[in-house]
Amino acid sequence: MKLRERIFLFLAVMGPGIITANIDNDASGITTYSVAGARFGYALLWTLIPTTVALVVIQEMVARMGVITGKGLADLIRENYGVKTTFYLMLGLLIANIGTTVANFAGWAASMEIIGVSKYIMVPLGAVSIWMLVTKGSYRFIERILLFACLIYFGYVISGIMAKPEWITVFKSTVTPQIKWDPEYVVMSIAIIGTTITPWMQFYLQSSIAEKGIKKENYKASRLDVIIGCSITDIISFFVIVTCGALLFPSGIRINEASEAAVALKPFAGDYASLLFALSLANASLLGAIIVPLATAYYICEAMGWEAGVNKTFKEAPQFMWIYTLTVALAAIVILIPGAPLVFLMVLSSVINGLLLPFVLIFALMLVNNKSLMGEYVNPKSYNYISWGTIIVIIGLTAFLLITTIIPAATGG
Repeated sequence: MKLRERIFLFLAVMGPGIITANIDNDASGITTYSVAGARFGYALLWTLIPTTVALVVIQEMVARMGVITGKGLADLIRENYGVKTTFYLMLGLLIANIGTTVANFAGWAASMEIIGVSKYIMVPLGAVSIWMLVTKGSYRFIERILLFACLIYFGYVISGIMAKPEWITVFKSTVTPQIKWDPEYVVMSIAIIGTTITPWMQFYLQSSIAEKGIKKENYKASRLDVIIGCSITDIISFFVIVTCGALLFPSGIRINEASEAAVALKPFAGDYASLLFALSLANASLLGAIIVPLATAYYICEAMGWEAGVNKTFKEAPQFMWIYTLTVALAAIVILIPGAPLVFLMVLSSVINGLLLPFVLIFALMLVNNKSLMGEYVNPKSYNYISWGTIIVIIGLTAFLLITTIIPAATGG
C-alpha cells in the first residue's frame, strides 16, 4: 500500500482512540494535574511515563476487541458472564459516571464565571447544546466536532510555553523518578493514575469502534489512532503540570480546583495565559460532559441488550437516548442547586471508579485472551504482564487511598 493510501486509510479510521484518550483530560483530570503542579512542582512528572505505557496497552487491547468482535465491551461481558454480573457492574458505573458528569459541569460553570458569565445562564445553555448535538447529529458529524475540539487542548501547551519553565529541570524530573512517602504526594500519584485510566474510557472506546464499523483489515490504523491519542493526552497533562509547577509552586500558592489555577496564573503569566487556561478548561469540561454520559448510555444499553448508537433516533433506540438525556439533565440540575454537595459527589465518583476499574480490566483481560472470541488476535504475553501489573498497582493504590484518606474522612477521624 502506498504512503498516500495509508494516510487516507488512517484519516478514515481516526477518531475513537484520539477522542477517548483526550477527553479523559476532563475537568477532573485537569484539576488533578493543576493541583499536582501547584503543590509539588515538577516532582510528579515522572509518573506520566509509566501511566502512558499502561494507558496505551489497555486502550489498544480494548480497541482490538472492538475491531475483531464488532461489539462493545458491555455486550461481551453480558454474553460471556451473564446479565446479573453485568447489571451490578453497570449500576456502579452509572453512579460513578453521574458524579463525573457533575464534575464536568462544575468545571464548565467555574470557567465561564472566570470570564464573567453566570453559571445560571451557561450551564443550561451548555446542557441543551450538547444534548442537541448528540440526539440530532450523526456519528460522523459528532466525531468531527469532537476531533476539532481536541485541538483546543493545545491551549495548555501554549500556556506551558508562556510560563517559561526551566526546561532542563523539567526534563530531568520527567525521566527521574522521585519517590516520597509524604501521604499527600502518594495520594496525588494515585490521583494521576486514577484520572488517566478510567472505567468509562474502556466502554466508550470499544463501543465507538463498533459503531463506526472499523474492520479487521484496518486494525493497524486503529491501533495507531489509539497510540497517538494516548500520547497526546499525556503531553497535555505534562504541560498542565509544567504551567502550574513553574508559576504557582515557587510562590507556594495552594489550589483545589483547575479554575483556581486559571485565576492564580494571571499575576504571573498575564491575562492571555490565564484566559487560555480557563477556555481550555471550559473546552475539556464540555467535552467530558458529552462523552461520559454517552459512554454511560452505550454500556447500559449493551448490557441490557437494548438498541444503542448515536446514529439512531429516539424511536429506534429510546433507552439509549433517554439514559443520555437524563444523565446530562440530572448533572446540570445538581450544579444549579445552591449548596449542593458537589465535593461529596465528585469524591464518591472517584472512589467508585477506583473500586470498579480493576474488575473492568479483569473482564477485559479474560475476554481478550479468549481464543474462541479473538482467534489469533489474543494478547501477547508482554501485554498481559503490563495489564496484570497495572491491575495489581491500581488495587494496591486504591486500598492505600481508602485506608489513609477516604475512611478517616467518612468516619470523622
